[in-house]
Amino acid sequence: MITATKFSVHKTNKSRLAETNFDALEFGKTVSDHMLSADYRKGAWTTPQLIPYGPIVLSPTALSLHYGQTVFEGMKAFRTNDGAISIFRIEKHYQRLSKSLERMSMPALPFELFSEGLQQLIHLDEAWVPKKEGHSLYLRPFVFASNEERFGVHESDDYRFLIITGPVGPYYSKTLKLKVEDRFIRAAHGGTGFAKCGGNYGGAFYPTKLARQQGFDQVIWTDGSKDLNIEESGMMNILFVINNVLVTPPLSDTILDGITRDSYLTLAADLGYKTEERKIGVKDLALAFENKTIQEAFGSGTAAVAAPIGSITMLGKEYLLPPVPQNGFMIRAKSMLEAIRTGNAPDTHRWNTLITI
Repeated sequence: MITATKFSVHKTNKSRLAETNFDALEFGKTVSDHMLSADYRKGAWTTPQLIPYGPIVLSPTALSLHYGQTVFEGMKAFRTNDGAISIFRIEKHYQRLSKSLERMSMPALPFELFSEGLQQLIHLDEAWVPKKEGHSLYLRPFVFASNEERFGVHESDDYRFLIITGPVGPYYSKTLKLKVEDRFIRAAHGGTGFAKCGGNYGGAFYPTKLARQQGFDQVIWTDGSKDLNIEESGMMNILFVINNVLVTPPLSDTILDGITRDSYLTLAADLGYKTEERKIGVKDLALAFENKTIQEAFGSGTAAVAAPIGSITMLGKEYLLPPVPQNGFMIRAKSMLEAIRTGNAPDTHRWNTLITI
């Protein structure tokens, strides 16, 4: 266990808290006062430091800049109804980060460093955790190849682990207009689609830009097969309610194991819904629209939580979703998830890690 005494702490001389308007937060625009930093050198992680947020010094030969050895996680912490702070599903996020590190041939990160680092950083910057309903503290742990002194094609010997945080409000405030992408694919079997690495996101920007130029908010990725099986929606997992069954594509090496997705599948049983993790081709999806058996469609992710989908264009036709009902799955499950995170409902699945302030 890494205790507070095993952290090197250097507090900022000037907090930016008073300059922050918590009533007008833009996602990703505001960063808290401090960050955690630890280096991997000579086969071991150094003593973690809590330091003021600010620029880092990086060599031009850092291999993350050349060969993409960089992975990250997206997490959230919430203010509970009794004044404590809860971090949502630390263990699940750590497992996913570990898989990403392994796939990118990067060193394993000790769980104690990950978990205690998050808790110590949030405890230091606890005033940055919003109190407003629907708001949270976004957590971004990430690891990248750092100051290597050579730039040949090889794995790095040096890495840096950082955690930055920032208060955020709701990510999406409208229903989404999506198109099924039938030219580009996000990931291929045997690749890095299941890993949360930088290249997966960089490679998605261009198709997404083209879709936005056509008037869409995002794309729905497929596997590129003749059946165009649905995989993800933009940066999110995608879920459907068809005939009162929660349906989502099965996990594979091309689909990210979303923590919010996993939470919704678990909560579906609590709400009395059956679930199916199965392939969904675009023709199958179009048939569900034509037969009027599709009731809901939404994206899920740490940032968005649940993003309702208003229309899907595929096979040359736009299909409209009915308005999201107040007693529908997405709204009920999202409300239940929020209640669990903030202590307003029992944490029966033991998802929260509580920090007492």
